[in-house]
Amino acid sequence: MRVVFMGTPDFAVPCLEKIIEKGHEVALVVTQPDKPKGRGKNLCYPPVKECALAHNIEVFQPRRVKETECVEYIAKYSPDIIVVAAFGQILPKSILDMPKYCCINVHASLLPKYRGAAPIQWAVINGDEVSGVTIMKMGEGLDTGDIITKREIRLAEDETGGSLFDKLANVGADLLIETMDIIEDGKAVFTPQDNEAATHTSMIKKDLGNINWDKSAIEIERLIRGLNPWPSAYTLLDQKTFKIWKAQVEESANEYEPGCIIEVTKDTIKVQTGDGVLALQEVQLQGKKRMDTASFLRGYDVKEGTFLKRI
Repeated sequence: MRVVFMGTPDFAVPCLEKIIEKGHEVALVVTQPDKPKGRGKNLCYPPVKECALAHNIEVFQPRRVKETECVEYIAKYSPDIIVVAAFGQILPKSILDMPKYCCINVHASLLPKYRGAAPIQWAVINGDEVSGVTIMKMGEGLDTGDIITKREIRLAEDETGGSLFDKLANVGADLLIETMDIIEDGKAVFTPQDNEAATHTSMIKKDLGNINWDKSAIEIERLIRGLNPWPSAYTLLDQKTFKIWKAQVEESANEYEPGCIIEVTKDTIKVQTGDGVLALQEVQLQGKKRMDTASFLRGYDVKEGTFLKRI
């Protein structure tokens, strides 16, 4: 099939690569504009753009894809199908109606659960046992289109936002090719979503990682995993930002105030929460490298009775 591919972050790259590998003609890649990064604020290419250029595919980077001139530009490529994977802009009806077959979206949740942004991180934060990928025919609503295919995976006990991201990106790429095949063969079944069962997620913002020690150890540990590697969970130690990358839940009698460091061993720091104790296993103090807690404690004196606080 002749494909227009629309995507931006790392999650979308395996989908694009798999389409190319399977011999489909990618006529155009549409992605978000380059953005400044780092201290130098140098413009950086989105990962999908880097992939497209490596395969000598034309790249189009509109600021607002719904503008008439942008729609007309994409229409010149006469796509059989438009594939969308974490593109980052809402498509107008003029684009949804453009391809010979349809516009399809690769969404990293089991719809209708987790419509909207950041479903991967929220699945970990919320303690879900199962996640997956849904490929749907796109409609005008946010992730409301008819479901074509789904594939689920079970989350590991130590699943992080980053590890689940990688798993679902690869699952999504394989499922995408299968779905494109059944669409081209005329065998696709389009199943409307149950709107009453729908749930929605919000964007992940940096301040979500500001740990509230009044919450349970289980909730905080999930937050730590869900926000690893970005934007990370953090607290305040000796007036410095203290990131927590890995922790383990332990039982306790809840005899201390939440946020109190109740025990320091050679390889862990134990913190009282609103319910249970959290044993910190991998940390990073402001201005220092990420390291296991044993290494951190060899160079930093942490005293029992110290309180970790919200910033």
